[in-house]
Parts: sequence; C-alpha cells; structure tokens
Amino acid sequence: MVQLTDSAVNKVKDFEAKNAAYQGKAFRVYVQGGGCQGFSYGFAFDQPRDGDEVNKTGDIEVLIDPSSAKYLNGAKIDYVEDMKGAGFVVENPNTTGSCGCGNSVSF
Repeated sequence: MVQLTDSAVNKVKDFEAKNAAYQGKAFRVYVQGGGCQGFSYGFAFDQPRDGDEVNKTGDIEVLIDPSSAKYLNGAKIDYVEDMKGAGFVVENPNTTGSCGCGNSVSF
C-alpha cells in the first residue's frame, strides 16, 4: 500500500482542479525502466485498469498496476517545493540505491 502525505494529496487536487482533462480520473503511481539506476517513478491521471490496486487516500483514488505494486509497497509520497524545485518525492523502503539527483532508483 502507498501512502500520500497531506501535501501530496493537496497537490493532486490542485492539478485536477486546474486541468479539465484530469477531472474524474484517479492518480496513478508507477515504476518504469530508465534512469542511471535502472528505474524511475511516474505519475499520471488515469482510469482504473484490470488488475490495478486501488487505494483511497483522503478523497482521491491512487492506482498502482500489478508490476509496480511489488516495488511500491510501503512507499510514502510527498510533494515538496524548495530551492531545488518542486515535485513528488518518494520515500521507498524497497530501494537498494538511488542516483545523486534522486530521479532514479534501483531495487
């Protein structure tokens, strides 16, 4: 199961409110191949698909596909704005390493 902080939930709601194409869709979190460590996280607004894990956090639905679920179990997602920029940050107990910029992880 994935947990979103209040900051992340609020940002998802903000994105949805400002973009009509996102309205009525759930927030998808996934792991994809790529980056210097082999994997990276992705975020999108999407419709549920067969086999998706559906988590309710606050009043948003979070979708996770079966392939990503094994990598994301126990992860915490926050939304951070600081001098380095703004974006979703994943604290994941399943990773074995990450790159210096924090955009890529290994499992």
